[in-house]
Amino acid sequence: MKAFLNFLDKKITPQFEKGGKLHGMYYLWEALDGFLYTHGEQTKGPSHSRDAMDLKRMMITVFWALMPAVFMAMYNTGYQANLILSKLVEIPGGSWQRVVMGWIGLGFDPSNILSNLIHGMLYFAPMYILSLAMGGTWEVIFACVRKHEINEGFLVTSLLFPLLLPPDIPYWQAALGITFGIVIGKEVFGGVGMNILNPALTGRAFLFFAYPAQISGDKVWVAVDGISQASPLAQLADTGMTLSVSWMDAFLGFVPGSMGETSALACLIGAAIIIVTGIASWRIMLSVVLGMTGLSLLFNMIGSLTNPMFAVSPLWHFVLGGFAFGTVFMATDPVTAAFTNQGKIIYGLLIGMLVVLIRVINPAFPEGVMLAILFMNVFAPIIDKIFVNKHIKRRLSRIEASL
Repeated sequence: MKAFLNFLDKKITPQFEKGGKLHGMYYLWEALDGFLYTHGEQTKGPSHSRDAMDLKRMMITVFWALMPAVFMAMYNTGYQANLILSKLVEIPGGSWQRVVMGWIGLGFDPSNILSNLIHGMLYFAPMYILSLAMGGTWEVIFACVRKHEINEGFLVTSLLFPLLLPPDIPYWQAALGITFGIVIGKEVFGGVGMNILNPALTGRAFLFFAYPAQISGDKVWVAVDGISQASPLAQLADTGMTLSVSWMDAFLGFVPGSMGETSALACLIGAAIIIVTGIASWRIMLSVVLGMTGLSLLFNMIGSLTNPMFAVSPLWHFVLGGFAFGTVFMATDPVTAAFTNQGKIIYGLLIGMLVVLIRVINPAFPEGVMLAILFMNVFAPIIDKIFVNKHIKRRLSRIEASL
């Protein structure tokens, strides 16, 4: 490994430095070199704080915390497809994923763990590779134009984005969505650390309003052509439908929905990882849950003869839709969330309340997590400003009193 490092430092790196043949691509090489090894430049002055958790390690930790959700995204996508295909007399064509499944001879048995996992992987993996390639391309372009290093944040964004999508969304729409999220949601504000909106949610919101049929209709939640199946939240909101899943199925993630949002258990495992490592704020997560619980209980007490969403309990709100996923991985985004401890509590409470408000009061739009978080992303700086000014005034009053 030392010999390889010396080869990179003496033979390859000079080609990308000033005066080298590939100087224009220095920032791309710097990102690849930083991914393989830690940077050689270190600050040694006493005025600099030292911490083992830098941006690179933070993003890698979040990446690993997402792995349970990624596993369930692949497994449940394949399971839902196999569950329907196993009941059909004739398997519909037109899907290259089913051609591959037939070629490797696994079949479409929902009780076969390997079949479910590989079938789902054939849907998730291309979407992730596409998201990584498009997101990385835009990151490199903006880094080279602005002449700054490439941050590792896009690695997490490119993984979060496909987890927010239905399994059979067209690839060109996914590419357009991640492009919109990276460019409009982050780069136009100045890049990592300057954006006010979560890039992954911004891309999904763009797709939701630009192509609603491919991301919100009943036929998008199962990767089988021509099969219509409503998500559990849509079933609850429709008085003419009955809920077809149990609470435990929803908690474990064996329900139709966006690929990575179905399993509350996988999200809780990820939450434990990023809370223990100090990356995410437990105050935000707890406040979101408390805000959701308080308002949903209030609606339970009020009741409604025409709107069944009034009767949905906090336990069901937690496991359905993208609530758990949004609470753990989206609301806690360290860039777009509130910074002050008191601000985090208000920020989280309002997100939880807005989720329930959108889900219950507007049954035509049963999922409110995305809009609630983006809405509060906009107000997070204002919330922080209020508490920062409050602290400044309190300290000034103490100084004046001591004089």
